[in-house]
Amino acid sequence: MTLSKPKIILDTDPGGDDSFAFLWLISLVQQGKADLVAVTSVDGNVSARLTFAGSCKLLQLCGCEAIEVGRGVIGGSASDQVEDAGEIHGTDGMGNLSHTLPDGVQEYESARSSDDLLIEKLKQFPEEITIVAIAPLTNLAAAEQKSPGILGLAKEIVIMGGAFQVPGNITSEAEFNIAYDPESAKLIFDRYTHLVVLPLDITRNLIFTDEMAQRVADTQAENAIAQFIVSLCKFMIGTAMAFRETAGISGFLVHDAATLAYLFYPETLMFRRAQVQIETQGEWTRGKTLFDDRHKTKGGANAWVAMQVDSINLLAVMVEDLKLLLAKS
Repeated sequence: MTLSKPKIILDTDPGGDDSFAFLWLISLVQQGKADLVAVTSVDGNVSARLTFAGSCKLLQLCGCEAIEVGRGVIGGSASDQVEDAGEIHGTDGMGNLSHTLPDGVQEYESARSSDDLLIEKLKQFPEEITIVAIAPLTNLAAAEQKSPGILGLAKEIVIMGGAFQVPGNITSEAEFNIAYDPESAKLIFDRYTHLVVLPLDITRNLIFTDEMAQRVADTQAENAIAQFIVSLCKFMIGTAMAFRETAGISGFLVHDAATLAYLFYPETLMFRRAQVQIETQGEWTRGKTLFDDRHKTKGGANAWVAMQVDSINLLAVMVEDLKLLLAKS
């Protein structure tokens, strides 16, 4: 029996780790393992205009410029309570390296909004599309509010976000993607049960090192993608060390890569079923993700949550797939 390739919409706000996940996905697409139906950019790590530009540049860099990019919806609750992550990812979201990448052919002003693009593609391919959401969930909530029930047409929604049994990274209690727009996250988790969550509990183990980047680049050192990978890795290591994110290990956290491991290398992860809830009212806990960990009868589970990861093998397959990206570029 021949299995069909998964159809994917990547919802993203590049972002250093987003960029690495983006390149990994393009490698899988070029290997014939997946179809990238669309990219929906969103306000998050940096502004919506910059995440749109970054998405277009990454596609252009890899020769995939024909893939449509949606223009991000601006989060209503985000901008006044949580700052963007430009000090971690660079003012352009890409390690201040976007000027070294080719300009995208798509224009922000004429691009369709990401929520409209999501609605169209989900109606076009009902129960076939996996949404890989590695950003605040603003676009998804906007699509749901505009067309109630539309996200039910997704095969599943794979989310990088949350922190359950570990500290957050934007506050002591909350992870950035959820905390940036917790009302949108709450809407999604309250309405749907076909959710898969990759939280900080496991992504904090995914430390991508300069040595790994160099192993990728050594296959084709003059390749523009290789040079971008090495330079972005170096930048991200600098900020990761400054923010003490890696316990002194010289590397940076490729949080968003865990979503692709779930889809293509599921043997690297272990999950539990849970009812995930989002805190939106707490003075100190806004954006916190919770599930009931007591030993009692439970009902109403809405998500699979990753709780263990084989980080060595996950990072190893990521490196090998990035090598294949260079070979095919």
